[in-house]
Amino acid sequence: MKKILAKTIAVGSATVLLTACGDFEEELEILTGGEQGAYYPLGGQLATLINEDVEDYDASHFATSASVVNINDIADDAGDLALTQNDTAYYAVNGEVDFEEPVEGFSAMTSLYPEVIQIVATESSGIETVEDMEGMSVAVGDAGSGTEVVSQQILEAHDITYDDITVEYQDFEDAADGLQDENIDAALMVAGAPTGAIESLAAQQDITMVEVEEDVADELLDEYPYYTEHEIEAGMYNEDDDATNTLAVQAMLIAHDELDEEVVYEIMEVIYDNTDSFETAHESGSYIDLETAQDGIPIDLHPGAEQFYEDQ
Repeated sequence: MKKILAKTIAVGSATVLLTACGDFEEELEILTGGEQGAYYPLGGQLATLINEDVEDYDASHFATSASVVNINDIADDAGDLALTQNDTAYYAVNGEVDFEEPVEGFSAMTSLYPEVIQIVATESSGIETVEDMEGMSVAVGDAGSGTEVVSQQILEAHDITYDDITVEYQDFEDAADGLQDENIDAALMVAGAPTGAIESLAAQQDITMVEVEEDVADELLDEYPYYTEHEIEAGMYNEDDDATNTLAVQAMLIAHDELDEEVVYEIMEVIYDNTDSFETAHESGSYIDLETAQDGIPIDLHPGAEQFYEDQ
């Protein structure tokens, strides 16, 4: 947290201190994600609510490269609040995947919305199950990305390794283009649903939404504390599609450990007193609900958030 600097002017030999309101305000920096994603508008709405309802604090939100960068910046005192995927937070506190050693200095406030594991295949590929991907060309996300880590876990749970498929390291847009042109057969995407890239693809190409089989889902839920069950609604991408069983990780809000407990408590109050406003900011905000606020949280709660939940 940083103090907003007061201006000084010299009058003769005296120095006069000027402030806009007569008092210092603490500056809260909210780290989000890219401007085209969900994190950025949701972080902007959070900043608006804090500025309206939390006294003595001035909040601003900033575009970032999202989860990994946000966690490292919070730990380095370069931010106060941040949005991140819950699996990335888990890796950070345990020193796994993108983190060479455990990261300290941050804790959880609340889950926000599910980032759904969506397995998409072209109808022409004949893929109907994850096992059918063996021998196929499959986009697994950018190399080293959160999506790629999830993709590996999903495939391995179905007894498929990278040696069994042709791996394509592609982001959502490139994967959608590859499916459209039939240069690849399937793609795994982790994003809020509906996902625009899949909607655009479904409008131009016959696709199949592939399920994570129930027994495999149960195994993953037992093994990893950050997964939650999810169902892609019937007809989300194709009118004739049945509901698709899958899993999700959660977008979550974290705070610097040194952020005052009372302030975190107040921020929790303004979030859950104004949930409708987040839906206005981005459709993913429609999932923000007190009943699911602790779903998939795999790390310790900030004491201010913990007190908030106890009082509910």
